Amino acid sequence: MTQAATESRRGNGAQKTATFDAVIVGAGVAGLYQLYRLREQGLNVRVIESASGVGGTWYWNRYPGARFDSEAYIYQYLFSEQLYKGWSWSEKFPGQPEIERWLNYVADRLDLRKDIQFDTTVERAHFDEATQRWTVLTNKGDAIDTQFLITCAGMLSAPLTSRFPGQETFKGQLFHTARWPREGVNLAGKRVGVVGNGATGIQVIQTIAGDAAHLKVFIRTPQYIIPMKNPKYSAADVDAYKGKFQFFTKQLPSTFTGFEYDFEHAWADLTPEQRHEVLENCWNDGSLKLWLASFGEMFFDEEVNRQISEFVREKMRVRLQDPKLCELLIPSQSDYGFGTHRVPLEQNFLETFHRPNVEIVSVRTNPIERVTASGLQTADGTVHELDVIILATGFDAGTGALTRIDIRGRGGRALKDDWSTDIRTTMGLQIHGYPNLFTTAVPLAPSAALCNMTTCLQKQVEWIDNCIKYLRSRNLKVIEPTKDAEDQWVAHHDETANATLIAKTNSWYLGSNVEGKPRRVLSYTGGVGTYHRKCDEVAASGYIGFAMQ
Repeated sequence: MTQAATESRRGNGAQKTATFDAVIVGAGVAGLYQLYRLREQGLNVRVIESASGVGGTWYWNRYPGARFDSEAYIYQYLFSEQLYKGWSWSEKFPGQPEIERWLNYVADRLDLRKDIQFDTTVERAHFDEATQRWTVLTNKGDAIDTQFLITCAGMLSAPLTSRFPGQETFKGQLFHTARWPREGVNLAGKRVGVVGNGATGIQVIQTIAGDAAHLKVFIRTPQYIIPMKNPKYSAADVDAYKGKFQFFTKQLPSTFTGFEYDFEHAWADLTPEQRHEVLENCWNDGSLKLWLASFGEMFFDEEVNRQISEFVREKMRVRLQDPKLCELLIPSQSDYGFGTHRVPLEQNFLETFHRPNVEIVSVRTNPIERVTASGLQTADGTVHELDVIILATGFDAGTGALTRIDIRGRGGRALKDDWSTDIRTTMGLQIHGYPNLFTTAVPLAPSAALCNMTTCLQKQVEWIDNCIKYLRSRNLKVIEPTKDAEDQWVAHHDETANATLIAKTNSWYLGSNVEGKPRRVLSYTGGVGTYHRKCDEVAASGYIGFAMQ
């Protein structure tokens, strides 16, 4: 039966206790939908959100140039045609302000805010084996008792902000892109340094180059890129994509990466001329299609990957022309191959380096050593004097959002300790040793990296909702994956991942950007369609591999 929310005082009266059926951590894409689903089946639910508003990633990442690189019409909820068609996008890859407005539209249309506690951070969550319930403690002094704990904290929500010694001594302004001030930053007339040139760094660099008096870009690893084509939408364009709603609901969950397009060609079946035509067509689409729908062999076959990588390198050479810029901005095959890192979309990023006020500082063999009062000091002793430092230095992906919370399961075991030695989950949905803890956007599921996020997060939310519904219909209180089931999933995950070139490439996909993080491909590489089928099979079997009582 659903428990009514209760409030009482305990101890000296300074701490309030509330009781819920479910507590959700995070009010982003997954958290909003999870709240809606659980509330629809009659549960009393509370969402705890550290931000002042909804949006998750799209609340925090408001840096200059932040925008979708999934097409807007597929980065959407597909459970309600009315909700889908009630919002119209202005362009194919809209920017952060529009995305944040969309998520506020969702929250308002579904009347979700009344069950969200904003400006509150979950600090601890401990499972009580006697009561078989979780106690969730927040920075506001709340102690919340709940049967189910569901984490919707995001895969890229634990920014690596303290990257260099001496950051606190800098006399200018220093920002991490994931904590950009709401009021913005005035860069006019200033000497600006950007550290990092991944997908986020590229968006920032190409956007602010015209504002800063002088821009220094500190680059360690060059990136393969794809030029974005971002047309504005007319009313006819909007009607056209809305008319494909039913197609999207069927197509997106079955493709390899949850996008509308999928791999259609086999490399061995085509002539060199036909292969080149496919690559050109995908390149000219101005989307991630070259990466996610040209030739799947690029992830497994080194020779295929080499040829596709060279195709992209030549496209970049034509735009850069300058041999020195080519050396600094184009990866070599000895660095890594195309597609084994996250592939960014860009808008005149390469041309930015033709500007007289933009300078590259290579830190591959001359790394940044520290932040000084006046700027960034490299290993050779050079101090690059700056007024503003922007850290596009990434995240503790997949795991960081949860290891920054003191989560303890059976026997007092700590998730931070468990994941510090071996990153394990069961399908990215539950973790052995942590009963009634459900997870989204954590390792060993496609939502940890290789998926159009809304496609995968919706599936995970629906699986969790249906699992809880199954428990309640049978008057069961607790569910937890068995060790054997988790072992089997981890083995399957690793076998699939280790067959790819991704597993041979250092990147945040393997946690290589976080010192001491156990090495494992974070995302399930078997494909979104396969993952969804496996999730459905487990549910249809009555949740085989999960112990219930």
